[in-house]
Amino acid sequence: MKKLVIAEKPSVGRDIARTLGCRSRGEGFIEGEDYIVTWALGHLVELCEPAHYSDRYKRWSMKDLPMIPETLDEQVIEDSKGQFEVIRALLGRSDVASVVIATDAGREGELVARWILKLCGYSGKAERLWISSQTELAIKEGFSNLRPASDYDNLFHAAECRSAADWYVGMNVTRALTCHYDAKLSAGRVQTPTLALMTKREDEIDAFLGAFYYTARADFGLFSASFYSSDDSIRFTDEALREKLEGLEGKEGSIVSLTSQELVDKAPLAYDLTELQRDANTMLGFSAKETLDTLQRLYEVHKIVTYPRTDSRYITHDIVPTLPDRLRALADTPFGLVADEYLSSGLKYEEDRFVQDEMVGDHHAIIPTEQRVKPDALSPDETKLFNLIAMRFLEVLSPAYRYRTTSAVIEVEGLCFKTRVSLPVEQGYRNVSVALNARSAAAVADDGEAAFAILRMKEGDKVRVEGIKVRKSSTTPPERYTEASLLMAMEHAGRFVEDKELKGHLTNGLGTPATRADIIEKLIQNNYVERDGRHLVPTPKGRELVRLSPSVLASPVLTGEWEGRLEAISRGEEDSQAFISDIKKMAKDLVENVRSSSLVYAPHFTDARECPYCHGQMMKVLDRDGSIHYICQRLSCSYEEKEVRIKVSTVAPEAKTRPVMTGDGKVRIVVRKGAVKAPKAVYETKREVVRPSKLAYRQDRGEKRFVQSMRSEQKSGPSDMSGGTFADFLRLSQERQQRDKDRRKGRK
Repeated sequence: MKKLVIAEKPSVGRDIARTLGCRSRGEGFIEGEDYIVTWALGHLVELCEPAHYSDRYKRWSMKDLPMIPETLDEQVIEDSKGQFEVIRALLGRSDVASVVIATDAGREGELVARWILKLCGYSGKAERLWISSQTELAIKEGFSNLRPASDYDNLFHAAECRSAADWYVGMNVTRALTCHYDAKLSAGRVQTPTLALMTKREDEIDAFLGAFYYTARADFGLFSASFYSSDDSIRFTDEALREKLEGLEGKEGSIVSLTSQELVDKAPLAYDLTELQRDANTMLGFSAKETLDTLQRLYEVHKIVTYPRTDSRYITHDIVPTLPDRLRALADTPFGLVADEYLSSGLKYEEDRFVQDEMVGDHHAIIPTEQRVKPDALSPDETKLFNLIAMRFLEVLSPAYRYRTTSAVIEVEGLCFKTRVSLPVEQGYRNVSVALNARSAAAVADDGEAAFAILRMKEGDKVRVEGIKVRKSSTTPPERYTEASLLMAMEHAGRFVEDKELKGHLTNGLGTPATRADIIEKLIQNNYVERDGRHLVPTPKGRELVRLSPSVLASPVLTGEWEGRLEAISRGEEDSQAFISDIKKMAKDLVENVRSSSLVYAPHFTDARECPYCHGQMMKVLDRDGSIHYICQRLSCSYEEKEVRIKVSTVAPEAKTRPVMTGDGKVRIVVRKGAVKAPKAVYETKREVVRPSKLAYRQDRGEKRFVQSMRSEQKSGPSDMSGGTFADFLRLSQERQQRDKDRRKGRK
């Protein structure tokens, strides 16, 4: 008898099959003596669309809301039916004794496999493979420690609740907003509060009123120092103070304070997904989605990093014995020399800081695996991202950076100036970036000045102001979010909530490390947000969506509460049915909130066109290929057009010539060298219809009905309509009205 192993993706399935000795390839599976390995394609099963529950849900209408089916059914995704049938057939084989769930070790991975088994009607024995890397060693260890699938039933219940909650709330609120405001609008528990973070920042920028301020810096010859006001700020606005500072040149002062202390900057923690996405965005310019996709290839294809979708920055004690092998795997990379030095001299990391069993949930931090790295096999983007991970790994295994900072306070005419200098005592983890001649993403604690002369001074020494510069500056508005800063805001969404009790529910932030990149991309694809260089800017449509959405959806509190309750369900501490009951009630309340709203959808586009059919605003959108589209914002119209450049003619440039007199008295025309140029194409920008207006279709259909009616009357009428007079038209109209009246009487 054999075990059927279900992986989440074909690439993972092939790795598992190779490790288990499966060699015989079939359509959608690989078979061996003891195992059959097959795979999903991500999700093969999804929740049914609303029309599955009632025909009236086929048409979007406010009167049919809310949609609250008692239970939600699943269906096979149309594009994945082939692979689903492969798994169903394998489960039905007489030689298959049990199943091993080998999908991603997490909530969504559990849902992928359980829904497949549910729709296949499988109720036999099932075990769970739970691993954090795809190396041969990790797979073998995982199969030697399989656990009963029932141990993860609560995780599956939490996954089902998450999916159901998103359906009840997302489907109902999206339809309510769309129908009520006649605009294609969508809302969700993570998408909407994430968008609200950006629209709030944009509101702050719009409301910002700049102000001027001064800063001053004095030159004391051997060093310089900044002026600090009485409230210990380098900024001031007092004009009298400015004049007094400008008059200090040539004045004498003294050092009133000189203090020195040794400080410690601990080695950074290892990467979780969100932290890696932030650094990759800041240092490499990668979007969150690009980072996740590249990281997934390093994990699945090259097998040189551990599981990507983790929210932990720590490792467990059972990983510690593998650290030397992970260092040896870096031998062929630029990090090989540093890794060898660590292996020979011993690791000096702070174990209590990096090794924390209680801080690791499903997966530990992202670190290199024991698989030897082959740099030539990596793409440029894969190399850049792996270098970030490897450098951080070596920094984590290093001692702290220690430095001594000396601060001086100088007083001149009752005014205070300060400066500071820092000198390293022990380079610690900073030696990694120095040895590699590379920039580290780790935070820099030292912000001192190069004022080394103060190290030779003592309190009471006299100094003279050789010069002073007073600079006038203006305050700047809040900076728009980058992907790096937005990811941080999503992770620490509790900062935006004042209630202390609610803050506790938001420890998980908005979304999960695995979903945040997709949320950002979805906001961009729906034209709620657009990229402007490295910044994310909400569009007028996005700002309107937040304004019109129920306030509870625009707040990070809701998703934080959901994630907290889902976590409790996964631990068996909360009943899943109670959660679903609350979600159904919330969906009803949200629909009623939209239904009773008197607001109007009115985005303020600066570069809009007027729709030729409904005369509403058409939003300007750049397509992926750079072409300009204009989309009508009224869903009842939905007209869309794009600008296309069409070649209309080719103009041959006139060649430059000169006449030359020949010896026989004739004139010859000579074309100057280089004067003949390629013909120049002439283009025109024209509008091309991408999606016809629904109103145009209705108008056309109405005209066709009118013509058909007129033709019918032509056949039945006593006179030929061609060449008819106005009296003929009037008579036919009266006769038609009379026939309609007679029909109505007949019905009575």
